[in-house]
Amino acid sequence: MEVKNPLYQNQGIHVIASIFTVEKGIVKVLLIRRTNEPFKDRWALPGGALYNNENIIDGLNRELKEKTGITNINLELCNVFGDVNRSKLMRMVGISYLGVIDSERVGILRKTQKTSDADWFTINNIPNLAYDHNEIIKASLEKLKSSILNSDILKTLFPNGFTIPELQKTYEAILNKTFDRRNFRRKLLNLDLIYDTNKEINFEGKKKAKLYKFKENNKNVF
Repeated sequence: MEVKNPLYQNQGIHVIASIFTVEKGIVKVLLIRRTNEPFKDRWALPGGALYNNENIIDGLNRELKEKTGITNINLELCNVFGDVNRSKLMRMVGISYLGVIDSERVGILRKTQKTSDADWFTINNIPNLAYDHNEIIKASLEKLKSSILNSDILKTLFPNGFTIPELQKTYEAILNKTFDRRNFRRKLLNLDLIYDTNKEINFEGKKKAKLYKFKENNKNVF
């Protein structure tokens, strides 16, 4: 590597997060409104430029805290976006992550030094975003679909547990497909993905249903 080669210079890294939630069976993603150029006043995914003295995940956690107030969220590597023209200022490689949170249990900063607003948008009603963030959301949603079939990523969405009907509704919303109720329940129990807490709660105002939780470090495939 020739450090002085000009082709190595004027490059940077963007760290970007697609933070998803599910509200009453509807999948939403968190967006912020920018106050700085480029793309001033446009909505975007939370994130920003990585400092040259920090690790990637540390930089993303810093950006999330600064621009949304979110901390202590499990993030999963999603994709890398390297189009040479994705930023108007300089060559910026984008590294994207995804996370899932319960929107009712986290407070979002509506305004910061670099943002004028923040809100949850349904995935079917996303505006024209800054940079290539529409493409990033699309890729992140596909990664999320794969992750819920291969991991316990939804655990953070239900920190206090869930009913099987509630979990089924979430799977159906993210995967955009319908499951037979009995088959869904049987598959979950057969794969040993969840455990019965021996508690019951009301689901959607109907009769009581058993409360379950995900098992820790479960690697089974749904």
